Parts: sequence; C-alpha cells; structure tokens
Amino acid sequence: MLLTLTNAPRDYAWGSTSLLAALEGRAPSAVPEAEVWFGDHPGDPADLADGRALSDVTGGGLPYLLKLLAAELPLSIQVHPTREQAREGFAREQGLAAEDPARNYRDDNHKPELIVALSDRFEALGGLRPVEDTLRMLESFGASPGVEALRGRLSASGDALRDVIGWLLGGGAQYEVDEVISALASAHSAEFATELDVVRRVADRNPGDPGVVVALLMNVIVLRRGEAIFLRAGLLHAYVSGLGVEIMAASDNVLRGGLTPKHIDVAELLAVLDTTPGPVPVIAPGEDAVSSYPVPVPDFALRRVELDGGEARVRVRRPAMVLATRGSVSVAGVDGGAGIAVAVGTAAYADGEDELVLAGRGEVFVAEPGA
Repeated sequence: MLLTLTNAPRDYAWGSTSLLAALEGRAPSAVPEAEVWFGDHPGDPADLADGRALSDVTGGGLPYLLKLLAAELPLSIQVHPTREQAREGFAREQGLAAEDPARNYRDDNHKPELIVALSDRFEALGGLRPVEDTLRMLESFGASPGVEALRGRLSASGDALRDVIGWLLGGGAQYEVDEVISALASAHSAEFATELDVVRRVADRNPGDPGVVVALLMNVIVLRRGEAIFLRAGLLHAYVSGLGVEIMAASDNVLRGGLTPKHIDVAELLAVLDTTPGPVPVIAPGEDAVSSYPVPVPDFALRRVELDGGEARVRVRRPAMVLATRGSVSVAGVDGGAGIAVAVGTAAYADGEDELVLAGRGEVFVAEPGA
C-alpha cells in the first residue's frame, strides 16, 4: 500500500515565509510556515488524497513523527521527558483540560529527536557548555553586579548549572538578567565569536527574556547541509535558524526554559533537565548514495537517499515514509505495482512493503521504525 501524504504548514510565529516555499518552488507565503507534520499524531495527522487522515489508516499507532521544520526566528528553549517521566506527568495532569496552558504533558510518550539540515547553514543551541568554558567566555562581559552574580553562582559547588537555570527562570533575577544582556551587546571574544553572535541575535528577538542568559550557558551548533544532531531526553535545546528534516518519537511533550511567552513550569523543567555538560556530537552524512543517521532509540530510523536518474532499492521496516526534498522522484514496491510520484515537500506512506524502489533524480529521506 502506497499513499501520498500532505499537510498544511503550521503557522507558529518563529516560522519562515520563504524557506519551505523555496524548497517547494513557490512564492513566499503571507504568514510564517514553521512545521509540516507527516505522521498520525492526534495534534495534526497528515492528510490523504481521498480526504481522510493518516490516523484513519494507522489507528494512531505510528511510533515516529516526521516533519519539515523552517525557523526564521529562535524557537523556545526546551527539553523533553523520558518515557517514564512522560507517563508519570501525563497521569498527574489528567485533571487538566487538553489545551490548558499550564499543562506540560500532552501524551505519555518520550520525545527524543533527530534533525538533519536542509539549508546550507542550520543554527541550534544544544546541551550545556562546561562551566569553566562559560566562565572563560564571561571574562569578556566586564564586571557589572549582574555579571558578577552570574559568575559567582556558576562557580558555586554542587549542581551549579541546575541552580543557575532555576535562579534565572524563577522570576527573582530580572535585574541581573538585564545587566548580563546589556554586557552581551559589547562583549568580544575571538574564542567565542560564533557563540556571542548567535546569542546576540537571540537577545535582539527576545529583549529582557531570562532565556537569553540560559542560552549563554548552552553549546552553539552550526550544521551544514546533510549534517544532523540527535537530541536525547533531558537535553536542553533550541533551534535558532534554518530548514531541516526532523524525526522524533510520536509525542508533543515540551517543557520550556525561556524565549517564549508560553507557560514555563520551572520546577518541572528542572526535574526533567539533564545538566551533564558537554558537546552534542554532529552526525556527518556518508559519502555513499544512501546515508544513515544512527540513533540510540528504537522509535525511529532515518536515511538520506540521493538519486542520480536511476533506481535504488531500499529495504525498510514497516511502516515507512519517503519524504522528497529535491528533484523529481517516485516510489514503488518491488512487486511491479504502480508507483507514485512524490513531489518535493510531500511524502509517501508505505505499509505492507519490505523493499521500496526509488527512482528519478533528487533527494529523499526514508523514515521507519528503529531496529
């Protein structure tokens, strides 16, 4: 069974009027286009050509959610729970309405995720930088009382990163936040030039937001086209700019940590947050026509396939999806049945097929359950 999947872009304010439009070869949109969901999550199941939703076919059982993501402005800083945390949190909040702004858990699943850059440059914040590195960066911020307060708290014993994030987001540190953001504007460091540039742009879009100082504690990651990062449960992150293909466990659970007018539950964020510092490894694409992006979770797997005008046979685990991101491509089963063309920005859903025949010239991403 091969089905064509489409969906309307979600118009979150951080989206882009041009990135998805350029991918699909159409004029810029009048409103921001942020995400296109290809999945059966009840929040926005994909559309079928006959007017049904994909969830009508799957019954809502897909273990993964595939997306196109286009960011013109920084997303909120956020973290996702483990499966155990999600189950406990979802059960605890059953008395809240589904759209209650105080609700943290929309479902009972975890949400590890992988994003692959489609734009030539994709910027993200991911994970927490080692404290000693951040203290070295702060040497360029001068010695205002707010900056000194931040330095002092980072130098304290114990889990300093958790304590500092709780202090920044708790509502009692606005004076210090404003002073640090003011010092950021004139800070100069050759070692941290990229980090300062990215966070200044975050600050320009979020004046006075404590999340700007949280961003100063995080690693800045710059991906080139085809490169990817995997974001495990508990890892603080925020996408800053660019276009990408994102795949995650089928969940919409988000705990926010700044850069947003939405609800921030500081206590729950800190309970879920993993403050282990260190870089987020960049996964480079392979040199072969088929590139895999290995991840340590069973919910999903993702491969990139480049087609040069011929055919490529790809074995898949069911159910699979094929998302077209460049060129003119088609997908068919190996039994010789009729294939379907997959337009750029749309996907094909394949169930009942253990092997797919991809043809044409361009690029596709193949999503499937993990091994």
